[in-house]
Amino acid sequence: MFAVSDESSLREKLRAGTGVIELPAGVVEVSSEIVIPATAHDLEIRGASAGTVVRATTTFQGRAIFVSSGGTNIKFSKFEIAGNREALAVPAGLAPSDVPFSRFTKNNGILAENVKGLSISDLALREIAGFPLLISRSSKVRIEKIEIRDSGSENAKKRNNTTGGILLEEGTTDFEVLHCNIKNVYGNGIWTHSLYKSPRNAHGRIAENNISDVARDAIQVGHATEIRVENNTGERIGFPVARVDIENDAIPVALDTAGNTDKSAYIGNRFAEINGKCMDLDGFHDGEIRGNSCENRQPPDAYKFGNYAIVMNNSNPDMQSQNVTITDNTIDGTLFGGIFVIGSGNRITHNRLLNINMAHCPDNSARFGCYLAKDEPDVLRTGIYLGRGAHRPDIARDNVVEDNEIVGFQMGRHCINVAPGVTLAGNKVARNNCSDDATVNARNRVYQLPVRRIF
Repeated sequence: MFAVSDESSLREKLRAGTGVIELPAGVVEVSSEIVIPATAHDLEIRGASAGTVVRATTTFQGRAIFVSSGGTNIKFSKFEIAGNREALAVPAGLAPSDVPFSRFTKNNGILAENVKGLSISDLALREIAGFPLLISRSSKVRIEKIEIRDSGSENAKKRNNTTGGILLEEGTTDFEVLHCNIKNVYGNGIWTHSLYKSPRNAHGRIAENNISDVARDAIQVGHATEIRVENNTGERIGFPVARVDIENDAIPVALDTAGNTDKSAYIGNRFAEINGKCMDLDGFHDGEIRGNSCENRQPPDAYKFGNYAIVMNNSNPDMQSQNVTITDNTIDGTLFGGIFVIGSGNRITHNRLLNINMAHCPDNSARFGCYLAKDEPDVLRTGIYLGRGAHRPDIARDNVVEDNEIVGFQMGRHCINVAPGVTLAGNKVARNNCSDDATVNARNRVYQLPVRRIF
């Protein structure tokens, strides 16, 4: 084991590229990125038992405080990284569509590229201007018991620019993100992302994390396959309102999806106070959405960017919205509708959709911006809407919609509706309990209308 006393000592000991390097107790200030050799193997960097803080100076320059490009079995454990965001953050937009974030975003906490066998555990990261953890093109990654606070930066309009949380990108595989606590970050909490022509992220598990006070998504699975997102919790997603990146249509989502994502599951996640959507399934197919809950407790004016509960979309050209199971989910409080369905072979069963259409669309269109196309007047005021497509045409057909409970404003009349060109007969719709009576909600936000219908 090698002990270090300062920045120069740390750089010197890292040249060996292997063994255990113990950081000193107290604060180690670094002025430029600490580079781990590409040939490093079986290397552990850990903090002192009395506590270690690795802190960027006000003049720090580099991609990240620690950079590991290549290497095998690299481990970081039991210390704190302080990013000095106030001094180092500069306004920045999104990375271009053909540039990975590892080549674009500076002032990260730990940047790992092409690492085989990466362990990051028991770390605290605060005031990081970029991504506290940015993992690119790596495999066998385990991130566990990480605390991230007060991180991320803004664009020129003072909106979030996605930074502030954990990013795994460019085909990172065999990864786990477990038991992390992420609070008060500007962008996404936990995120997988790959460029369109890059390998998809694969074989991952994101579980039992807590995420609160984020202005973009709590969790986004982007361009991925075989990812399990389970038993995560969070609240205040899409807050503060002023930091939401509305110019780039980045409506906040508790559980978001992007790219081409299949063979994945979102199970048992629980979120509250979502200023946006509960789940966005853009690109999601051949997967399962089961036992999740989203709850909004405030009046509708509290959710400036409130939206649908669950939305399917197909902006990626390599997928179709098909064979998705959405079952046993509870959604309580949405500004607009409940579940927007396109494609075929989907099963929407045993869901509880409560306090749907809190905006009272279309009655309050001017107040809440209810967009109602002339040929689709029901799209925002419906419990379950069978659509004709989203980004691309894809008529809802051969889907099963059964045994759902749908409660909210005028849900007795607008329980299940279809877009032009879509028919109920082309889908199996049965035993859905629809009601305007919301007295089932203990918070007494009730609509005392007696209409009840089995659809």
